[in-house]
Amino acid sequence: MDIQHQSDGRRGSFFVGEGTQHLAEMVYVMAGPKKMIIEHTEVDDRFRGQGVGEKLLEKLVEFVRKEQIKVIPLCPFAKATFKKREDLRDVLN
Repeated sequence: MDIQHQSDGRRGSFFVGEGTQHLAEMVYVMAGPKKMIIEHTEVDDRFRGQGVGEKLLEKLVEFVRKEQIKVIPLCPFAKATFKKREDLRDVLN
């Protein structure tokens, strides 16, 4: 699965898409140079139950670890996944 990242420096997303259409995405906003807020996650019905949302979060965590950014998960999906997955919690603010 090809997960892409786009950002304008303040807002961004990790997404899976076909052309210009995002079929799954995790959207965030920067709350400072080293703090990120995950706002929401959306997955098209075609991908539901396949772990796509979790893969998006894993890619986001990989990115923030490299950039030394801390995360605040306001998105209910991201918050629940962090609760389940201790291996991802090191990036939490």
